[in-house]
Amino acid sequence: MGRGENRNVFCSSFSKKKKIAKFSKRYAPQAKTVVGGGVLTSMPREIMKLLPEADVGVIGEAYQTLPELLDAIEAGETDFSAVNGLILPTESGRFTLTWPRELVDDIDSLPYPAWHLFPLEEIYFPNSALLLSEESMTATRRLDINMSYGCSLICRFCFHLGIAGDMRYEKDEAGETNVAFDMPGEHTRTIRYHSPGYIVDLVKHMVETFKINFIAFLDENLMTMDQYSRRTWMAEICDLWIAEGLQPTCVRDGVPHDENCRGVHWGGTSHATLCTQKILLKMHEAGCSYLDYGWESFSRQILKTVGKGATPENNVRSYYWTMQAGIRPIPNQMLGFPSEDFDSIRDTMEAWDRLGIVSRPFFATPYPGTEWFNLYRERVLEQYDGDLDKFLSDLGDATDISAVISENFNAVELYGLREIMMRGNYDQLDDYEREWRKRNGDPKDGVLRAAKRMNIKAVQNMVESARKTVPAAE
Repeated sequence: MGRGENRNVFCSSFSKKKKIAKFSKRYAPQAKTVVGGGVLTSMPREIMKLLPEADVGVIGEAYQTLPELLDAIEAGETDFSAVNGLILPTESGRFTLTWPRELVDDIDSLPYPAWHLFPLEEIYFPNSALLLSEESMTATRRLDINMSYGCSLICRFCFHLGIAGDMRYEKDEAGETNVAFDMPGEHTRTIRYHSPGYIVDLVKHMVETFKINFIAFLDENLMTMDQYSRRTWMAEICDLWIAEGLQPTCVRDGVPHDENCRGVHWGGTSHATLCTQKILLKMHEAGCSYLDYGWESFSRQILKTVGKGATPENNVRSYYWTMQAGIRPIPNQMLGFPSEDFDSIRDTMEAWDRLGIVSRPFFATPYPGTEWFNLYRERVLEQYDGDLDKFLSDLGDATDISAVISENFNAVELYGLREIMMRGNYDQLDDYEREWRKRNGDPKDGVLRAAKRMNIKAVQNMVESARKTVPAAE
């Protein structure tokens, strides 16, 4: 790559990718514009068409692909077909996919992130605070890392970017090779995690080089890795963390956390069904201050459609276990599931009351590459006049609605229902349900439609069994 002639810019937002690609061609027309990440990987041919400024697309994991591509550019090559894991434009205006890129088996062979190339002192460290625990709120030098890649769960709202074995290459009806992802009943997974020694050595490097005092682990789910390792991985990390002097002094000495604390606090993700009291206590002793739980809903009907194996009872149990261990549980909830109805909303509100919490739910969003998007693609695009570009440009972080996939509620209703939930106003919910039923009939009809589309027999049986024993509300 010619020094000063090419620039590499990465951004997760599709709308920003479009702007950056245009600016790149305008101000550095000689540069090779390379795109990648989740959106490109989920539908490479379509995204390349929507980004005509892109010269090359990187599909899936880029640890090996990007260095090989940069070496080829540095050598002055213009034909990149020998580099695996790419999508390339052809002279005919079509696109070709090179041979699939294999995943890196030994991820301990990967070098440490090149943080020294980032504006840590100017941007990253001044924005260290996270409103997730006292320790994360007072963090002054935070960095984020991954200890693992992939997840054993089959959550229908989640996309693994091809790094968990859920992506393959297939020929479509036109005979063109394209990527394909898991659909109901055909899930595949590849689980990879760094060794405890690699992780702790990396953290020691971060402390010695950058004086960090907090780490947010970005793994999809720490507990799935712990279970996959037969309950050895997380315990070994915690023991080594303490043995190598990384344990926060406030935890070691049993005193409140303050500015005099030394060591490294951390937080990450957990799973309601897979966590145990024993490992939660050990994680706290090693400095874990918060765990993000994807509880999604407290409705049994909803949880059976999600695909992560949780139950309302597991969700409640994990809350108490985490609090008792001295770790703050962060509740992630969603609203607008395909099978959402008034009963599922009440179930979640009542659980909040019992636990003494309130959460601002995210909206169920069919991101490209997820099972939801594959199942509801036609409906999603109908909401954007059939324009994929409009939908992708509208996608955000699920705090606002992009496309509705609920069988019962529209966007306006979902915004209103979220406010009712957060206010705990059962009377308003009851009043609206009565009005809704007058216009639309039984909301369980929508639940059945969603269950049939997702091929979830358990929910179909739940609804049909309940109808046999309880008359439909008027």
